[in-house]
Amino acid sequence: MTGRPAEVLLARHGETEWSRTLRHTGRTDVPLTGEGRRQAEALRPVLDRRDLSRVLSSPLSRAADTCRLAGLGDRAELREDLVEWDYGDYEGRTTADIRTERPGWQVWRDGCPGGETIEQLGVRADSVVADLRGTDGAVAVFAHGHVLRVLAARWMGLPAVAGALLALSTATVSVLGWERETAVVRQWNVPPGALGE
Repeated sequence: MTGRPAEVLLARHGETEWSRTLRHTGRTDVPLTGEGRRQAEALRPVLDRRDLSRVLSSPLSRAADTCRLAGLGDRAELREDLVEWDYGDYEGRTTADIRTERPGWQVWRDGCPGGETIEQLGVRADSVVADLRGTDGAVAVFAHGHVLRVLAARWMGLPAVAGALLALSTATVSVLGWERETAVVRQWNVPPGALGE
């Protein structure tokens, strides 16, 4: 059907030192670890089985390198809208550390001073969703944990904050698609070797 992709594959980047230590990693361009590079390479056989019409990626190196190591770097369209949430003053800090100053703090509810609101992140995700819905065929999207969670929520027509309900590990693949005319999540947070056809 025109304007309705068969599927959207969301690939979160591989491990970085900051993701491993649970530090909020927004705009800081932290590279993949050796393990993150291995994780990215493990995505290649999964994505090789797909007939992709497009490949989108965040321009930050951890996502772009994951895309390249997965064998799709030469096809990637870099999209600023796929950059991770701007955590402002909380960039590089862990939730536990932030809670020493703000007990009970939650990024989804309380946001980040000096950074981007969840609503602003939702607007960026809406731009990507509109683009995806205007593309025929399957699309792979390489990006970051929070922005991909928000993108999935907006795909389904839920508020951006509903991304809080969709935990997402590094180097996993999730599949968005359709059930008749309803936008759905077909698979979520799947390690590459366990992804079904």
